[in-house]
Amino acid sequence: MAYTTISKPTDYFNTKLYTGNGSTNAQTGVGFQPDFTWIKSRSNTYSNTLTDAVRGVTKHNASNSSNAEYTSTTEITSFNSDGFTVGTDAGVNNSSSTFASWNWKAGTTGSGTSSGSGTGKAYSYSVSTTSGFSIVKYTGNGTAGHTIPHHLGAVPKMIIAKNLGRGEHWRVYHASLGNAHKLSLNNTTASASASEWNSTTPTSSVFSIGTGEQINYNDDNYIAYCFAEVKGFSKFGSYTGTGSTLNSPFIYTGFKPAFVIIKGSSNTENWHMYDNKRDTFNPTDQALQPNTNSAEFTETNVLDFLSNGFKLRVTGGGHNGSGVSYIYMAFAEAPLVGSNNVPCTAR
Repeated sequence: MAYTTISKPTDYFNTKLYTGNGSTNAQTGVGFQPDFTWIKSRSNTYSNTLTDAVRGVTKHNASNSSNAEYTSTTEITSFNSDGFTVGTDAGVNNSSSTFASWNWKAGTTGSGTSSGSGTGKAYSYSVSTTSGFSIVKYTGNGTAGHTIPHHLGAVPKMIIAKNLGRGEHWRVYHASLGNAHKLSLNNTTASASASEWNSTTPTSSVFSIGTGEQINYNDDNYIAYCFAEVKGFSKFGSYTGTGSTLNSPFIYTGFKPAFVIIKGSSNTENWHMYDNKRDTFNPTDQALQPNTNSAEFTETNVLDFLSNGFKLRVTGGGHNGSGVSYIYMAFAEAPLVGSNNVPCTAR
């Protein structure tokens, strides 16, 4: 059975749904002060808004766009002890529109100088070694082999990075694809050979980067969201589609999922994300897409959240195409077995 050091996952990750009011709108009930909040309108075609505490609440990016970081004082206006406050911007608070927010806690902050090849550059970070999550803002040096400390104390399984000052694609490292491949969070492209990660697997202390504007241009600023696996709390893996509902894939995570993102890594389908708040019972079929501004839409019997993983119920290239490779990231609602030694139940 899967034991964990995190018996209450909502201390470190939580989904919060809310309705916009067009004015100051404080959201409570997250359970902690977020350090990274991702917001998407469910009812409108507004962009995905990503905000973190390392850059501050006035700096934002859209996961569905390659655009540079932008400044806004009317989107997230503060991170609070039990949630966050949004301002008057329609993209995060249009009156009567519905929104989903996904919130992560990091919390321990610091700064330093990067290492490896080339000139060391300043970086700053916020990290939770307990939950395996860190936010790192770093400066490129233009030299392959530049190493960026992530402070997780464990090997990251997934890294999502963005050039903050230029219109460059988001870059995604996923351990299932290896250190010589990339995905782009803002589009549908399949995994491709790439030098962004310097063909070097991250260590428990640093991740290595190559050259180019996407990941390591001299004196450009970047943000990286780094995730290590924590047993019973988070999982980053892959599976192969069967193209069938009779023998569809079951993905073991060791916990009841609260949040899952799926992307076909060998095809050009959209990214898809699901959570336990928009769908409170199986099947889970209310989809949003990190790479588009599309409103929430209902698919048919996509997957089930189970006590120890998730089960695909659908065919097709987005989730279960025959022979198609997929990567996923998942966070827990409850560990399969917590510190009380009592197994959780499926919903």
